[in-house]
Parts: sequence; structure tokens; C-alpha cells
Amino acid sequence: MIRVAVNGYGTIGKRVADAVRLQPDMQLVGVAKTRPSFEALGAVRSGIPIFVPSGSEEAFERAGIRVAGTIEDMISRADVVVDATPDGVGAKNRPTYERAGVKAIFQGGEEPEVAEVSFSTLCNYEEAVNRRFVRVVSCNTTSLLRTICALSKAGKVRRVRAVIVRRAADTKEVKRGPINAVLPNPAKSPSHHARDVRTVLRDLDIFTMAVVAPTTLMHMHLLYVYFDGPVRRDDVIEALATTPRMLLIPPGLAVEGTAHLFEIGRDLGRKRGDMPEVMVFSESVNASGDEVSLMYAVHQESVVVPENIDAIRAVSGLGDREATIKLTDQTLGVMRGWLG
Repeated sequence: MIRVAVNGYGTIGKRVADAVRLQPDMQLVGVAKTRPSFEALGAVRSGIPIFVPSGSEEAFERAGIRVAGTIEDMISRADVVVDATPDGVGAKNRPTYERAGVKAIFQGGEEPEVAEVSFSTLCNYEEAVNRRFVRVVSCNTTSLLRTICALSKAGKVRRVRAVIVRRAADTKEVKRGPINAVLPNPAKSPSHHARDVRTVLRDLDIFTMAVVAPTTLMHMHLLYVYFDGPVRRDDVIEALATTPRMLLIPPGLAVEGTAHLFEIGRDLGRKRGDMPEVMVFSESVNASGDEVSLMYAVHQESVVVPENIDAIRAVSGLGDREATIKLTDQTLGVMRGWLG
């Protein structure tokens, strides 16, 4: 059993902790929170041990949150720490993990230099095997890489151009916006996503632009992919339909946008309405000569969760890529192929 600790119990951390608890080869040591909150209370009520900074125990106890120990205690009991702390904090935590002799998985909000490898299961799983520090790339980059590596089954990808319509905030956030504007993010191109993709696919010619839209539900990507030669639409559809964590949305189900996709997650009984699949609108898939274009939605809160679980196995040296994908997706109920 891999003993896993989750440092940070916010949007990503709570989902990774839940996913770890579903794995037959992992044990959740506990999660860390720096201050009392409704999320910390929810963890305790669901049976997850909470670890806190030394000296803050009394504040948690006053809030009715039972504490299992300090964050240092938690790390000392783990084989792998998933660092789900806010952007930039993971890099500050790395020396602690080094002193404790544990392996660590960082998130895409950290700079690539925090880890030995930036990670995408479908694209470079083998590079992370038995490494000590691995960085799972961001939600947008994870979905770009899944899609590009899926499409590579239809032919050699030569060039990628992408427009990313980002959600303005996660559903729980109360201090972010905009609420009545579409903002370049940034106006200067390319956006950081192109650079981030190249931390995994180092030689890929990719250019990305991004805007922020006033929605909380999901991101939307408009992708243009150019191949070494002509490709057929049927081959593109087949490549997408046979790739794990890619979900094709057929036209006959009247799915008109991200609100409907979020509702599907809730109707399926998914906890928090999560949809970790890359959701491709099948009608948007076009092929003309060497060019393929498509649109897909990305649930930013959950899309990186399967990759975090895979990364834990990779650094622990347990299982090859196909085996871990099968186990992760089976335990989390991740779909592939056609919705329906």
C-alpha cells in the first residue's frame, strides 16, 4: 500500500483525497489545512484525519474540528505527498519534503522547475516512473495534452493552434471575476499554455491564446491541429473514441453547452458534479486535408485528478501506464468513447 498525504484541502486537494480513498493500492494518511474552514470540517465529518501547522491546534479545536496532529506528523507517515497548496506554495514546501525523505506530486500552478518531470499520463507516463518530484500540469494543459496525444493516433501531429476560453472562477470562489466582461488572458500572446505543453512535448510547434469569460462551470478550447499529411474525419473520431478520458458528445442528446455537461455530471451521481473527461462536441470535429479542428469542454476542478492518481503510482514504481489508467479510471468511474 502506498501511504499518501494530501497537503492542501481545497478544490484539487479534496478531490485527490477522495480519489486516493478509492484506490485498492493506496492509503490516505490524512490532509493538511492551515486554518479552520468549512472544508476542514467536511473532511473530519467524512472520516479524513486533519493535520495542521504546529501551534494552530487550539484554533481548530475551538471551531469543532478534531486535529490528528501537525503537518510534519502527516508528512513523516507518508510515502508520497500530493501538494495541492496555492500557486507558489509548493515550491516553498519542497525543502520540507526533501528533509523528510518523501516523494511529492506538485500541481500545475507551480513553475516547472519545482519538479524533475512535468507529467501527462497519456503523453509521458514512463518519464515519471521512480522519480522523486513530479508536477502534474494544469487543467488546461492536461486537456490539451490528452487531446493532442489522442489525435497522434490518427497521424503525426506537426503544428497546433489553440484558443482557450477560461472560466472566470471556480464555483466556490467569491473574490474573482469578471462578471460582465471578456478579458484577454493575457493580451500578449502566446499564453503560458503553449510553454507548459512543451514541458511535456518538447519539440511541438504550438501557439495558444486565452481569454477569461464570466462563467464558473468549465473551460472551452477551440483547437486546430495540423498533420504531416491528409487525415480523414473518421480516423480522427476513432482516435478520440478509443482514447482513455476522452468523451465524445453526440448531437442527438441536445447537449448545448457547459451547463448541460455539468448537469450530466450531477445526473450521473458524480460527487460534486465532477466530469474529469475531456468532453468533445462531436459535431465540431472537422478534417480538411492536413487540418483538423474541434471544440471541447474542460471541467477545471476535476480534470487533473486521474493524472494525480497515476503520478502517485508512477513515482512509486507500481504498474505500467496501461495498468494504472485501467485501475484509476475503473475506480473513479471515468468514461471514454461516446456519451450514451
